[in-house]
Amino acid sequence: MRIATGSIAHESSTFTTVETNWPSYRNQRFGYRTGQDVLDFFRGANTAVGGFLAGCEAHGFELIPTIFANAQPSGPTPRAIFDEILDDMLTLMGQISDIDGVFLDLHGAMVAEGIDDAEGHILKAVRELVGTDIPILAQLDIHANMSPQMVEMADVIIGHETYPEIDQEDRAKECADVMRRILQEGLKPTLALTQIPLVWGMNQVTAYPPMRQAIEYLHEIESRPGVICGSIAIGYPLADIPHMGASVYIATDNDQAIAQSLADELAAYIWDCRADWQLHLPSTAEALPTGEAAGQYPIIFADRDDNTGGGSPGDSTGMLKAFLDAGLQDACILYIVDAEAVALCQEAGVGAELELTVGAKSTPLQGKPVPMKAQVVTLSDGGFTYEGPRNRGLKSTMGPSAYIVQDGVHVLLVSRREQPFGIAFSLTMDLDPRQMRYIGVKSSAHFRAGFEHFAGNIYVVSEPAVHSAATLEGQFKNLGRKLYPEYDL
Repeated sequence: MRIATGSIAHESSTFTTVETNWPSYRNQRFGYRTGQDVLDFFRGANTAVGGFLAGCEAHGFELIPTIFANAQPSGPTPRAIFDEILDDMLTLMGQISDIDGVFLDLHGAMVAEGIDDAEGHILKAVRELVGTDIPILAQLDIHANMSPQMVEMADVIIGHETYPEIDQEDRAKECADVMRRILQEGLKPTLALTQIPLVWGMNQVTAYPPMRQAIEYLHEIESRPGVICGSIAIGYPLADIPHMGASVYIATDNDQAIAQSLADELAAYIWDCRADWQLHLPSTAEALPTGEAAGQYPIIFADRDDNTGGGSPGDSTGMLKAFLDAGLQDACILYIVDAEAVALCQEAGVGAELELTVGAKSTPLQGKPVPMKAQVVTLSDGGFTYEGPRNRGLKSTMGPSAYIVQDGVHVLLVSRREQPFGIAFSLTMDLDPRQMRYIGVKSSAHFRAGFEHFAGNIYVVSEPAVHSAATLEGQFKNLGRKLYPEYDL
């Protein structure tokens, strides 16, 4: 059996000041890859492509790659770039003879210029290329904004079940298992969607209640007769588009009515628990006394609103200012994106002490630059290898980087946006977060996969940024419906 695969993935904020361009796809994360290079690069990695490949090899399928295009979250992709990427994938897919099936690695929250539903657009284009008889299976992020067109054009869609999302390989292998049943056992998937008028708050971590109970309910539904699989899409709340919000999608074997009934059932449970998904987010300064009173170290402060994994610039300064104002010792911040400050550190050299302003270079919405008199501890080109579980085994780079320290506050300055999935990069900079008492991360939850096992306490905080609640208030114009808790249009 010959299975074609392609990856076009992007989480698109319609509010961020960070533009998406060709370097976003070609020079960030894992680059723009085509053909055999896709399989060579991702073989053995905890990624969708790595899982597709492992699943196909287990079932004796031949996986035929087209492209990999995955940009760091940022603004909507310009239409010309989106069209060129899609055309690349369709052209290469069209050259494959005797396709038996298609695996797509998508995100679920991609917006292109003039296209609110980029995944639906991609799926429709692939469907038109391969025809109605070829099964198309897609893997999505847990933060997908699901649309009816996505469900109509795909045979089966499987979303991540963990947050932090560390099950990309497992979900891709599940796609391969379902594809085998379709091709060899005559499985006939019927896919149903229930959209929920809900903007899911930050109570999303699947290892803990109440999110754990929602996933357990999903698994119970998946165990019922005739159910192939199901997923909960938390949604991505930073896209001002009509289908933004949470949803449930269920696939059954040739029974559309049951699929819809089960999707409605789980969606009703999620809606009934709607208040449980919301969390109050204090500022770093407000959370500090709470952490000190608990006395469990290291204390991790996670800045939800300047999470580069959600499309933010990564240079807000609220957390840095709070650490300095409090006179903290053995405190570190991972990371602040500031190429200008890195260049000054490189010019000064390791061991030098210099005065510089840090952060908030992208937009005043990110706060004010913080004056520092800091010592340069380490300089680097930013290269490192992920140790896992997320992106396990893949090489990446933070770009030119500098480790600086002022008094007891240690800061990693980087040139490229990425959230800290683990401590691998920090260790290359000679900074071991495990030796710190206070750790600030620009991340919502993905950091937990690499940090939670040694954390004392974790506090998700909110600092002024392009994505903070105060900045976004009154900015949604295109939802076209009322969403809980306060998205009333």
